[in-house]
Amino acid sequence: MSDDLVLQVRDLNVWYRPSGTVGRRKRQQVLHDVSFELHRGEILGLVGESGSGKTTLARTILGFVPDYTGTITHYTKRPQMVFQDPASSLNPSRTVGWILAEPLRIYGKYDKEEIARRVERTMELVGLDPECRQRVCIGAALIVHPQLIVADEAVSALDVTIQAQILQLIARLRRELGISYLFISHDLNVVYEICDRCLVMHHGRIVEQGPVEDIFDHPKEEYTRQLLAAAE
Repeated sequence: MSDDLVLQVRDLNVWYRPSGTVGRRKRQQVLHDVSFELHRGEILGLVGESGSGKTTLARTILGFVPDYTGTITHYTKRPQMVFQDPASSLNPSRTVGWILAEPLRIYGKYDKEEIARRVERTMELVGLDPECRQRVCIGAALIVHPQLIVADEAVSALDVTIQAQILQLIARLRRELGISYLFISHDLNVVYEICDRCLVMHHGRIVEQGPVEDIFDHPKEEYTRQLLAAAE
């Protein structure tokens, strides 16, 4: 095992059971033999069309999907997730400070003074603008000092200007704190801009993976070529 690994997935198969069904025969397999590694300080892109299994993979990695075989090995503590739509993942009745402090209250390790200190530091760290909800989401993920953040379409709902600011923030946090990201996106131009390596997912399988430049300049699979052509 490499000393710089933060996540290793091996031969992952995942099933969902449609609502109202019982028994193993009714399960539907949605991920097939998925294997990859994520290294410390790396931004690993995950691309594929809608329904390809990207979000299922993210949710399984973070422990939200229990019905799987294979191995998911975390070499870091408290991985966090940043969701696509901050409006649906933030409580509009709470202040920014309350939202940021909530993960620390749940964790149960810190007193009020330490929570207040971390909230203030995190707001400074992410350059928090009260009008930019996605910064709040990133701050809430960041406040427990994770080494792995799963960003599921984290910039897709933002306008171009705010999107550029969030991408710069993600890159800065990687540079300054050594955070690793699994960066899920349907926008291949964004993936090319920010990611080091890329996984291409199709029908629940990783069909191609490698450095971003290799995937984009010399794709081996027809499906990858189709994705790239559609993004032009």
